[in-house]
Amino acid sequence: MKGFAYVRAGSVEEATSAYASHAGARYLGGGTNLVDLMKLGVERPAALIDVTRLPLDAVEELPDGGLRIGAMVRNSDLAAHPLVRDRYPALSQAVLAGASGQLRNAATTGGNLLQRTRCPYFQDLSKPCNKREPGSGCGARDGVHRDHAVLGHSSHCIATHPSDMAVALAALDGRVELYGPQGARGVAAADFHRLPGDRPEQDTEIRPGELVTGVVLPPATAGLPSAYRKARDRASYAFALASVAVVLRVSDGVIEHAGLAFGALAHRPWRARRAEEALLGAAPTTAAFEHAVDLELSAARPLRDNAYKVPLARNLAVDVLSRLADPALTRRTP
Repeated sequence: MKGFAYVRAGSVEEATSAYASHAGARYLGGGTNLVDLMKLGVERPAALIDVTRLPLDAVEELPDGGLRIGAMVRNSDLAAHPLVRDRYPALSQAVLAGASGQLRNAATTGGNLLQRTRCPYFQDLSKPCNKREPGSGCGARDGVHRDHAVLGHSSHCIATHPSDMAVALAALDGRVELYGPQGARGVAAADFHRLPGDRPEQDTEIRPGELVTGVVLPPATAGLPSAYRKARDRASYAFALASVAVVLRVSDGVIEHAGLAFGALAHRPWRARRAEEALLGAAPTTAAFEHAVDLELSAARPLRDNAYKVPLARNLAVDVLSRLADPALTRRTP
C-alpha cells in the first residue's frame, strides 16, 4: 500500500492551502469514488485533504428565489429536500436515480460532480487508457464499448461521464461555485465538464487546487415543469445507457422555455442547444419534439456496438417532453 499524508481541513481556506502544500494531493469528501479508485491503483494521492468537516452542508434559499447547495450536502439529503423537490424536481429525480441508498447517504454534491468515468479500461491498470495514462491509447475504441459515447468523443477517448445529478444541473442552468488560489469564481454547470479532445485526462474546467464549494440553482428555472428519465440495464444501482433531463415552460400554446440535457452519451452532460433553439416558439407537439431531438442527435457518431443509444435517447427525450407539455398524460401514466 502506498502511504499518504492526511489533513483534516477546518475551513475552505485551510483546505486549499493544504492542497497547495502537498504535491499530488486530492480532496476527500464522501470517498465513494476516490477510495474505490485508490483500491484499484488508479488514484495514488500523496495526500488526502479531508473536507468533510467544512460548513458546506446546507441547502439555502437565496433572496432571489434560487437555491445554494453546499458541496458537502449528501445526495440523500439533497434529493429529499422540500425546496428541491418542489422547485427543481428533475434534480431530485436524477439524484434518486443514481447509485444505491447506502451510497447516496455517503456521497456528496461536490463529489458527485467530480466522479471519474466508469469505463472499465480506465479502471484496469493492465489496459491502455489515455484518460488514466496520456499517450497509452484507448482500449475501448476497438474493444468493448457498448456503454460508451456517441457524441463529442475523439480518437483519444470515448468514455462517458457517469453522473445523473450533473445532467439535471445542466438542464436547470445551475452554476458550480469554486474556491482556489485565485479566490472564488463560478462556472455554468453545462460548461463545467470537458469534451475529451486530445486531453481526456482533464475531466473538468476546474483549476489546480480549486475546491467545489457549492452549486447555485437560479430562480429562472424554479418551479418550472421538469423531469429526469434514465434507461439502464437493470431497475436500480446501474449507470445510465442514456438519460435525459428536461425543463419546459409552455404558455399560450407555444414553448417559451426549453432546457434539455442528455446523459451517458458523451464525455460530459450534453446540453442540447440545437434542440432547445428549435423548440422555442414552437407548438408543443410530438412532431416538434421529434424534429428538435433529431436535429440534436444528428451529430451522433456511434461506434460499432453502441448505435442503439441514439434511438434510445431520442425516445426518452420525446416522451419526457410530451409528458411535461401535457400534465394530464403525466397523471395518467407513471
